[in-house]
Amino acid sequence: MGTDGFQGELESRLRLIVGLGNPGTKYAATRHNVGFRVVERLAADFGIDINREKFNAAYGRGRIEDVGVILAKPMAYMNLSGPPVCSLAEFFRISLQAVVIVHDDIDLDYGRLKIKEKGGHGGHNGIRSVINAFGGGDFTRLRVGIGRSGDGKQVADYVLDQFTRDEAAELPHIIDRARDAVVTILCKGTKIGMNQFNMKPVTRTD
Repeated sequence: MGTDGFQGELESRLRLIVGLGNPGTKYAATRHNVGFRVVERLAADFGIDINREKFNAAYGRGRIEDVGVILAKPMAYMNLSGPPVCSLAEFFRISLQAVVIVHDDIDLDYGRLKIKEKGGHGGHNGIRSVINAFGGGDFTRLRVGIGRSGDGKQVADYVLDQFTRDEAAELPHIIDRARDAVVTILCKGTKIGMNQFNMKPVTRTD
């Protein structure tokens, strides 16, 4: 396995932070791409350029606070996210337990966050692909609630549709909270992250 400029000692402490989504401008503003947007926000805030390509994934390396990270966006489309994520983890010698996956979730109310340490795919095809690629689900996931369609849309159509005007207005606040949740997981641990973020968001009054 290559090091891509990292020393072995540093690599052993690396965390892999992956946002799930679909590549291309056609999908950029859709509900299914919330994971991409959270990782992009982390990259912007911590000066990490996601401008490298390997294993059909865009990625960048850097630090979030004192933690060495790889930020990544699989470019293989949602249903095939697993192989690029697994290949990056193997290349950088990152254990499955040091992987954090950020993804949309229709089973959570819009704007709600939920951190899980392990589990199944819950019907999410991106998570299903990651579990299949690794042969297990022992990775941390940050679920970002997008709610369900209120007008009877099929799930596939709903997640690949753009946010409503009201949802789009609230989205930056949700991305901010999700960004903070990832930083908390990295710097304070998953359990503290769960205690802080696994609750219904406070309604904004401004």
